[in-house]
Amino acid sequence: MSAAEPLPLSLLVLTYNEAGNIARCLDSVPMAREKLVLDSGSTDATVEIARAHGARVVQQPWLGFGRQRRAATALASHPWILFLDADEWLSEPLAAELTLRLPQLFESGYAGAYLRRSAFFMGSPMRWYRPLARERIERLYHRERAQWTEDAVHEALRFQGPALELKAPLLHAYTPTVAQRVLKDLYYAELRARQWQAGGRRSRLWSAPLVFTATFLKDYLLRLALLDGARGYIAAHLAASYAVYKRLRHHELTVYPESLELTRALLARHDLERGGS
Repeated sequence: MSAAEPLPLSLLVLTYNEAGNIARCLDSVPMAREKLVLDSGSTDATVEIARAHGARVVQQPWLGFGRQRRAATALASHPWILFLDADEWLSEPLAAELTLRLPQLFESGYAGAYLRRSAFFMGSPMRWYRPLARERIERLYHRERAQWTEDAVHEALRFQGPALELKAPLLHAYTPTVAQRVLKDLYYAELRARQWQAGGRRSRLWSAPLVFTATFLKDYLLRLALLDGARGYIAAHLAASYAVYKRLRHHELTVYPESLELTRALLARHDLERGGS
């Protein structure tokens, strides 16, 4: 197989109104023989752009993050899969590294490979804050040796065997503005609060002040946010606020169940509600 030929790799991407990101994501993986976009009802030009950039598009109503990723995996034509979010893309060094190392990986018994993701936040890449700088994530895998959890939010890919690690960075647009970060946190917190309620978890509102303080100190000091200056402080503060807000929302669901549909309608008006959990 020559280096110029596409490799037997399926690139999978979940989309919902990602017209501004999907082309960059798809174009960054030229070595993939298949590019599959699983769309959950985009109302912008996402589908048209994805097809124009070589992707096969399948429509799938939203199932929650874990189940949606499993559904996409089942549709892949090749056993080796690279799963990217629409706002992620391969750096040129990572694309070159993959092209070089994938043929050997395909012949191995590895379950997958870890990637190192570096995120842009407030217009610039984070240099030190660990969740946004060189974060180790699982995205490249053999579908018979790894499986996504079914969690509606904060889903994870579990390797069922050894995995190697790639060195060059996967790039992530993350959230261009603080406002977009807060809106995303509202959505994720809603999913987590519903998940807790469905699982019968008791409200622990008393812990909120402790949770905020512990989360902020962990991210600001132990996860090195302080080394990224003002942006690091903001990132750590937002992480602590998210940790508290999902607990406040869970408490509200416990004492005021009618808030579920009221909040669902509110998120839908802001184009955030993709499905129930």
